[in-house]
Amino acid sequence: MKTYISIWPPLAPEASFPRRLAVLGSTGSIGVSALRVVAEHPDLFQVTALAGGKNARLLAEQAAQFRPPVLAVLDEDTAKELRAHLPSGYAPEILTGPAAYEAIAASPEAELVLSAIVGAAGFLPTLAAARKGKHIALANKESLVIGGRLIRQACHDSGAIVLPVDSEHNALFQALCGHADRNNGAGSELSKLILTASGGPFRGRDEKFLAAVTPEQALNHPNWNMGAKISIDSATLMNKGLEVIEACHLYGLPVERVDVLVHPQSIVHSLAEYVDGSQLAHLAVPDMRIPIAHCLCFPRRVPLDMPRLDLAQIGSLTFEKPDERLFPCLRLAKEAYAASSSHPAVLNAANEAVVALFLQKRIKFMDIPRLIESALAHHTALPEDADAADLLAVDAETRRAVIDCAEAGLS
Repeated sequence: MKTYISIWPPLAPEASFPRRLAVLGSTGSIGVSALRVVAEHPDLFQVTALAGGKNARLLAEQAAQFRPPVLAVLDEDTAKELRAHLPSGYAPEILTGPAAYEAIAASPEAELVLSAIVGAAGFLPTLAAARKGKHIALANKESLVIGGRLIRQACHDSGAIVLPVDSEHNALFQALCGHADRNNGAGSELSKLILTASGGPFRGRDEKFLAAVTPEQALNHPNWNMGAKISIDSATLMNKGLEVIEACHLYGLPVERVDVLVHPQSIVHSLAEYVDGSQLAHLAVPDMRIPIAHCLCFPRRVPLDMPRLDLAQIGSLTFEKPDERLFPCLRLAKEAYAASSSHPAVLNAANEAVVALFLQKRIKFMDIPRLIESALAHHTALPEDADAADLLAVDAETRRAVIDCAEAGLS
């Protein structure tokens, strides 16, 4: 069994306050929630950079509030719009393009980087932060799905520290703190990890219903307010498949020791089972500010302005096994991780491509797993020492092939 992906955070020197924070993906749901935490505790943070995508108006509002010296957007047109919305007397440096996100992640001005860009676009910035020895609050699971081995090596070489923001992995992290071997994020006393899943909006539905699902239905998550891509992933259970791979990379466990339970109430965020049969669970209301604040302020806990968990009001918590026949994306993710270190990159690229096609109403809901499975079946594993460029080449090739396959009628 491997150790935790980075220095085990409870053993690392505590970063001082105020913490110099760069937020990658500030206009997404995680970034917005993170800045709410920062606004509640302004004495604990100094925002050094905000990186958005194309939402110039929201980024301008965030920038006006926190006044970081550096901003980043996807292209020059967005940068022009952003400048027009910034208040007079405030003239930050505005960077553009994917390389801008890497530059912010690696900047000496930031000691803490929140990696919250959605999808494969977050991989290189996360890797850049790891190579520079940053504290990384990791909300971009795709970074580990694509290149977990490379990020682990970068953390080992640089001394970077990874704190998991995903509610499930943050729950596991908290369940392991105080129960792990010294210098080992899992420990010999751990039996397995159990990730919980809400089941998404289609839990309990049959194959006939799923065949006619619309994007609007799939976007209607029962518990969480998330972006479009993650909402579709939740509906297909691919989000949980990606989280299984993320858990394997974070905690150094084989895929056979990471289980999934469907828990519709989304109150128990995950569990760690130990060799004596006991299970430690993390419970909280489904609000991402809780794991975000835990990572940004670790090891300190800070008060948050939100409703408290009331188990008496909830009444009961239920659990069931996931249906991998109707939702095969979970199975495909586990198979991809077991196949080779490059198959998960294919899985992720194919998934991002088919989710976009589904949202554009160019394919059906049940075409999503079929196209992903086809992409995996056609992939020849890369050598184990493949670098980031090799993995991203596979990513690009897979996207093209999936789109071609969809346009050819899934042949």
